[in-house]
Amino acid sequence: MTASKLQALWNHPAGPKTIHFWAPTFKWVISIANAADFFKPPEKISYPQQLTVACTGLIWSRYSLVITPRNLNLFSVNLAMAGTGLYQLGRKLNLDVRCNWICTFLIRTNIIIIIIILLCIW
Repeated sequence: MTASKLQALWNHPAGPKTIHFWAPTFKWVISIANAADFFKPPEKISYPQQLTVACTGLIWSRYSLVITPRNLNLFSVNLAMAGTGLYQLGRKLNLDVRCNWICTFLIRTNIIIIIIILLCIW
């Protein structure tokens, strides 16, 4: 990167000199921890916890695009939170319901469905 691009990043309203940069950056730990739980048995997954992670990710993803300054770091971390939360919910639901192949297909595509709904709302 050139010096001018680094200077622009440094002086951006959501750059490293502000809380708008550091809060989402540290929030990545939640998404990484949730992704690390992909290897846990589905029996240990908590519905309330994963529902909270997924809903938080969806709500704040939308918010991050309408605030000023527009914060793509916040958007990406919350999209990751929503994705990991929905995936974990799908794993738990798949275990609990022992559903047929149609239900399994819908569980695996729930992330795409939620994203399409959010895009239609915007």
